[in-house]
Amino acid sequence: MHCRRSDRKLLACVSAAVLGALLVLGPATAMADGRGGDVYVMTNQSSGNAVMVFHRDANGMLTLSGTFATGGNGAGTGADPLASQGAIVLSEDERFLFAVNAGSNSISAFTVSGDQLNLHSTVPSGGVMPVSVTVRHGLVYVVNAGGTPNISGFHLDPYTNQLAPLAGSSRNLPGGAAAGPAEISFSPDGGVLVVTEKNTNRIDTFVLDDRIPVRVASFPSLSTTPFGFDFGRDDATIVSDAGAGSGTAAVSSYEVEENGHVTILSPPVGDAQSAACWIAVLRNGRFAYTANAGSGTISSYSVSERGKLTLKQAVAASTGNGSTPTDMALNRSSRFLYVRDGGNGAVDGFRIESDGSLTPLGTVPGVPAGSQGIAAR
Repeated sequence: MHCRRSDRKLLACVSAAVLGALLVLGPATAMADGRGGDVYVMTNQSSGNAVMVFHRDANGMLTLSGTFATGGNGAGTGADPLASQGAIVLSEDERFLFAVNAGSNSISAFTVSGDQLNLHSTVPSGGVMPVSVTVRHGLVYVVNAGGTPNISGFHLDPYTNQLAPLAGSSRNLPGGAAAGPAEISFSPDGGVLVVTEKNTNRIDTFVLDDRIPVRVASFPSLSTTPFGFDFGRDDATIVSDAGAGSGTAAVSSYEVEENGHVTILSPPVGDAQSAACWIAVLRNGRFAYTANAGSGTISSYSVSERGKLTLKQAVAASTGNGSTPTDMALNRSSRFLYVRDGGNGAVDGFRIESDGSLTPLGTVPGVPAGSQGIAAR
């Protein structure tokens, strides 16, 4: 564990040095990402799910490039139909994109080629209503929210790009039918799967051995409605706590150990906003951002090397009344933050400044009602 922390600290130092070099080169260079990329939004339509691809230029501006069917169906309507984070994710090398099909109980795998997506595989999710998916080195796990909520694993064949189920990988969530899972993700070292249970206020861990869960544990959340999470420095697990009502949103942090044990790093730090459900942490781990769906705002936090949280700005950005900001994604360099606004069917873009503040880049409309999930590169 200490070796991994040292490596992460070194990476954070290198990232800080690179950012400093960019600032020395001048504002025009610092404002650009150096190259373009893409932002992906899942339509989640019951008549046929698809992924919208927005080309991102070097300055962070978005243009719709195309829409690609997943081969499955979405589910639900409204601003946050799946009540999850991670409905669509990229692999570490950004060569593959994975999406859940909650309406047809399946997941889809695409290869990424420029602004194009090529569908290679759509397979049963191993349960009912998949809401979140995670990938690491060709190993894919999904959490299913319907029926008896469970996780289930898959292997991505490197030669055919096809997904295949992993025998013996399915495990029920400790919270049972009432769990209400929000997200599944691998820990930074890949040895543990973490799942948040919104309805039972629990954080679950599944220790893997030879890709299969061998130990399951569940721990009480520090606050109400643990939702999305991301990882910061020293492998800190930073969790958005949606809260029980207006003004009760918060963010807390934990350490997930190799044996699956969860310990507290930072107690809940409130942002005086409502429904902080989605979270994103910079690659260098210095700042975290949470989307407050009930307030139409984004809050920012400073994160110490040991995962301690300090509220930086309760309102670092506003997406407007009725916008219902939900899913969030950072591009590969953590230079730009993108937010899906479930209330007005749009994507907001922000440039992240060196002090962690957010500069609006504009809004792209045209995202259909009922969409869910966002990823960026």
